[in-house]
Amino acid sequence: MFQLKSLFALFLVSSNTFAFVTSRPSSLVNKMGNTQAVQSCLAMAPGGGDASITGVLAREILDSRGNPTVEVEVTTNQGTFRASVPSGASTGAYEACELRDGGDRYLGKGVLKAVDNVNTVLGPAILGLNPTSQRDIDNAMIALDGTPNKSKLGANAILGVSLAVSKAGAAAKGVPLYKHYADLAGNTEGKYTMPVPCFNVINGGSHAGNKLAFQEYFVIPTGASSFKEAMQIGCEVYHTLGKIIKAKFGGDATLIGDEGGFAPPCDNREGCELIMEALKKSGYEDKCTIGLDVAASEFKVKGEDAYDLDFKYDGNKISGEELGNLYQELAADFPIVTIEDPFDEDDWENWAKFTAKNGEQFQVVGDDLTVTNPEKIGRAIDEKSCTCLLLKVNQIGSISEAIDAVTKSKQAGWGVMTSHRSGETEDTYIADLAVGLCTGQIKTGAPCRSERLAKYNQLLRIEEELGAENTIYAGKGFRQTSWMG
Repeated sequence: MFQLKSLFALFLVSSNTFAFVTSRPSSLVNKMGNTQAVQSCLAMAPGGGDASITGVLAREILDSRGNPTVEVEVTTNQGTFRASVPSGASTGAYEACELRDGGDRYLGKGVLKAVDNVNTVLGPAILGLNPTSQRDIDNAMIALDGTPNKSKLGANAILGVSLAVSKAGAAAKGVPLYKHYADLAGNTEGKYTMPVPCFNVINGGSHAGNKLAFQEYFVIPTGASSFKEAMQIGCEVYHTLGKIIKAKFGGDATLIGDEGGFAPPCDNREGCELIMEALKKSGYEDKCTIGLDVAASEFKVKGEDAYDLDFKYDGNKISGEELGNLYQELAADFPIVTIEDPFDEDDWENWAKFTAKNGEQFQVVGDDLTVTNPEKIGRAIDEKSCTCLLLKVNQIGSISEAIDAVTKSKQAGWGVMTSHRSGETEDTYIADLAVGLCTGQIKTGAPCRSERLAKYNQLLRIEEELGAENTIYAGKGFRQTSWMG
């Protein structure tokens, strides 16, 4: 039956009987049913020519933690274009569904179901289509799934195809991937913005085995003059910090977490103090600021207005208001410019109160709160819950929806920070996404571990390719970058 549906959709394309579709895929499914929605989405996407999709193949590979993930290859007459899907450790409850197999194999984390969904459902549906028609292809896949959170086919299956299609689309147009993303988003700025890297140099929370509740501490070279200089600063500070931690706590404390940061046995304030010592010793105190990803959902006490700062050990509960006061005290004593997920994903009241008090002084970033979902972002805008979106494409499951999330956030005057996940692959697409969507900020780990450095190295290549005359380093203006302004 599915093959007949796919053939009919392709017949519509090949006979040029196009129909323009403006509804969201979920609306189409509700109004017309799954099959008609897919046909309507695909009817707009042109086929034929050298750029048409001739093959789609998925496989199971391993991410940076040794867990299975989905890799997809999309083939056109111009070649084969490969993409792989990351995975998070501290995941928001409202993220799109990452389809796992369950059972004993790979401790239940296998993704063979998602792989099969690409090879037998999604792939056949887009054969013959032009990969430059990103939104139509994404809409068709979302309609095929037909669920609110992509739980039928898996967001990891849909995203793998979406990412590979975007790379094929860029090649079809003969442009770099960042230029293709800029085109898809309507970014027509004359110069590209190189993002400020937020180096995760100290790990805690669910990313490390120490007692530190806060998940990430960033070194942010806001005073650098270029991305290249920012990388040099970050690397020098990182290695200096490692020496300081080793001298204070011993060699075991320099073992690294999932994202390359050190995991010393320190408390919340000591994390900032260690970074400041490294900045002073390396000579970059005047060029760097500090950021935090608290990931407070990980230590929220269920059913109470309480957060357990010793959630991995003995227990040390404080209220949401007291936690907000702790952040304010740290920001008063250290050059903190961004705080991510200061409260639980459902603690909307404390988010709004905290942002009202501190939103001008430093950036308040929504990750678990907003999960790169336009509907969640809309609520956060209405309730003034935060001032920045953390862009994680696998939270929503397609390039087109991620672009919608960025557009909505920028229209509200928010900042946007592009982000990796703790379970990463060697794929570098988020580097191009950060430049193409002019996010002005990116976090993709410490300058350590090749799956993290792959993204930073790609940004170095992009900056070199474009040249100083065609780029702007976001620097101290990272909160408000151009486009959609």
